[in-house]
Amino acid sequence: MHGDRETTPPRAKPEMRDALANKTVALVLGSGGARGYAHIGVIEALQARGMKVIAIAGCSMGALIGGVYAAGQLAPFKAWAESLKGMDILRLLDLSLASPGAIRGEKVFSVVRELIGQVRIEDLPLDYTAVATDLSRYKEVWFQNGSLEKAIRASTAIPSLITPVMENGRVLVDGGLLNPLPIIPVVSAHADLIVAVNLSHYDHAFEERFGLREKARSRREFEAWIESVKQKASELFDFDALDEPESVVTAPAAEEQEPEPDTVHRLLTKFDIMNMSFETMQSALTQYKLAGYPPDVLINVPKAVCKTFDYHKAPELIELGRRLADEALDQWAGQEQADATRASGV
Repeated sequence: MHGDRETTPPRAKPEMRDALANKTVALVLGSGGARGYAHIGVIEALQARGMKVIAIAGCSMGALIGGVYAAGQLAPFKAWAESLKGMDILRLLDLSLASPGAIRGEKVFSVVRELIGQVRIEDLPLDYTAVATDLSRYKEVWFQNGSLEKAIRASTAIPSLITPVMENGRVLVDGGLLNPLPIIPVVSAHADLIVAVNLSHYDHAFEERFGLREKARSRREFEAWIESVKQKASELFDFDALDEPESVVTAPAAEEQEPEPDTVHRLLTKFDIMNMSFETMQSALTQYKLAGYPPDVLINVPKAVCKTFDYHKAPELIELGRRLADEALDQWAGQEQADATRASGV
């Protein structure tokens, strides 16, 4: 219970929605793989209301989307992301046995580099922070100056999967390892609102609400291909994976069948376990961060919307982000209106 605040705030009336125009926003973009495409929809929802983003803090995919937006390249990035198909994703995965990550990331970051160029963080038109983790010193690292590309690359380097950034004796990897929702860096911006986008939300009712349960049952040809890539990554982590005859990739993609319920557990690769462990940790850390520094507006993107590496689903994830942002902003404005009415005694 929170005093006499309403449990479910009313939706904002048109005049209250208009009142959001010109409000300044400090935007916090969390980590969460492909779900990070929802960040694009959130930004578009803020722009549609005339709100001004004056500060961004991002982690992993949040650092990427936030950095591209700060550099003024969100529109071309969105167009590129929406054009990606299953096979395009596979072509971007440059697997490596020699580097300290299963994927070098050069192909992906060549696209990012082409978009943002050699821009430095201190030259951006807004305050920007990318959060990474320094494995050699066991601490969180904030990139608030220097190369934007390097900051994004460090923040998105998933441990053991994507090659880390080595710099001055530091081993820099995904910031989600310690801070998947970096709210603290934007507090000093003194914006009218702190808006945070949490990609680690667990919502059991969400699948029914958006009809995702049926979608989850449908298998696409791409799923077989991505499982093959995941198996390759698993082999890099543990060569015993080569001896697992019941792996999902033992049959050609065209012959993939819906697995029986009692065999689903056999389809989990070591990569799946690593990814699930990482996401479980991120979810717990996010709750701690939200408890300590609650934002004014929290936009929760449920985990169930897609798999971590469903980077071919940009259009629907962007639209979902826009929809969830509109709902959260309407609720905030509605609550402000209700509070104002009670305060005036009307």
